[in-house]
Amino acid sequence: MDFFIRRPQRGWSWRLFLSAALVWVLGLSTPVSSQSYPSKPIRLVVPFSPGGGTDIIARLLGQELTVLMGQAVVIDNRGGSGGTVGNNLVAKADPDGYTLGLCSLSFSYAPALYAKLPYDTEKDFTPVSMVATQPFVFTAHPSLGISTMLELVNLAKAKPGFIHYGSGGAGASSHLGTELLRSMTGIDLVHVPYKGTGPALSAAISGEIQLQLIGISSVVAHMKSGRLKFLAVSGAKRSPAAPDIPTVAESGVNGYVFDVWYGTVLPAHTPGAIVHILNTHINHALKVPSLVQRFATAGLDAAGNDEKQFKRQIHEEIVKWRKVASTAHISVN
Repeated sequence: MDFFIRRPQRGWSWRLFLSAALVWVLGLSTPVSSQSYPSKPIRLVVPFSPGGGTDIIARLLGQELTVLMGQAVVIDNRGGSGGTVGNNLVAKADPDGYTLGLCSLSFSYAPALYAKLPYDTEKDFTPVSMVATQPFVFTAHPSLGISTMLELVNLAKAKPGFIHYGSGGAGASSHLGTELLRSMTGIDLVHVPYKGTGPALSAAISGEIQLQLIGISSVVAHMKSGRLKFLAVSGAKRSPAAPDIPTVAESGVNGYVFDVWYGTVLPAHTPGAIVHILNTHINHALKVPSLVQRFATAGLDAAGNDEKQFKRQIHEEIVKWRKVASTAHISVN
């Protein structure tokens, strides 16, 4: 672009004039760089080990984005400390759109559990889009003799401390989701943490514990066999995997919603144009029938939204989980 630099008006210093000119030129360069984006492979950081639910989502989404964006999306698994190691890598990366993070529900409740995080969840990231939700379900062992959430609440109130519930560990999603139920109903349950969801499920089937909140895709077969009772789905709507099972809110606990979600974030200060480009392509990918079907097979619901909606959701959940963790005295060292 050709332009002329005029001599500054009287009263201006050359230093001030050149500073203003530099800001103007840099401003011109921003649209040009975003128009060429992406011009190289994009790293998609998964803050958990390979093979888990977050990793599966990343690989399925990455395949579609590679086709849509014309650049390879490379998966980078960085597990550790409940996802905070990988999240910190994204927070500290250059804000150029080439390091994208796939976060999960734990992203929003980590500030409530950890006394000190290496990043600020709301200041050091730019939310891009929701990707998927995973419906959870409250299950009960048949020996408990209940079939609905209302019966669970009534029994727990009649016999405080009688019902033991299991989770994949202190601070796990199943732990937080059940504590949310406790805080909203005032019931007294005993938490039994296990080293992972698998051991907790085995304990639920054997009757070692009477109650568990778990991903619905993991226990459909056990419901059909009669080894577990489905009480209610934890999300905002019923699950296609069990359409006859009501939500917790439909069962009488008004306002209860616990959806395990997955979404994408970029480092703070990433140019808005690049954020919008990624948001558009991610939401496009989430409408591809083959991806929707593969998500459904894995027990996931494709769920996109815009940048502002996702940012608002993260903020609201941080506030919610801080309250739940404080009430239940949950923390992770």
